[in-house]
Amino acid sequence: MSLAITLHVLAAVLWVGGMFFAWMILRPVAAGQLEPPQRLTLWSGVFDRFFPWVWASVAVLLVTGLWMLFAVFGGMAGARWHIHLMLLLGLAMMAIYLHVWFAPYRRLRRAVGEADWPEGGRQLGQIRRLIGLNLILGLLTVAIASGGRYL
Repeated sequence: MSLAITLHVLAAVLWVGGMFFAWMILRPVAAGQLEPPQRLTLWSGVFDRFFPWVWASVAVLLVTGLWMLFAVFGGMAGARWHIHLMLLLGLAMMAIYLHVWFAPYRRLRRAVGEADWPEGGRQLGQIRRLIGLNLILGLLTVAIASGGRYL
């Protein structure tokens, strides 16, 4: 069980921490210092490197979370409210990520490849908003995961 918990926490830290860094640190610096072609190319490259880690995190979170749910609580009926809420928020985050991956991220890569900077900017704006939403959900999930059992 300790391996599952460790992997689960590490996957969450990688995903949520990566979003925090991208949103709070990299985004403002890139917006303030780079012109659209360089900024969009940078973000396309950042996502090319970050999103495989998100895929791995999603897989690890899903497998370890469900394993712990059934091994520790015997399923949904045995879990307290914070486990249900953590699962719901995690699934919502995964759905948002899947949308980002299959829609605006693909369009961003195409726009950057074609040097269509206005379209790339629109797609990056959509990705930015969705990652911002996922960051909020991720931080909320971490708070619930770490403190929910004490409420």
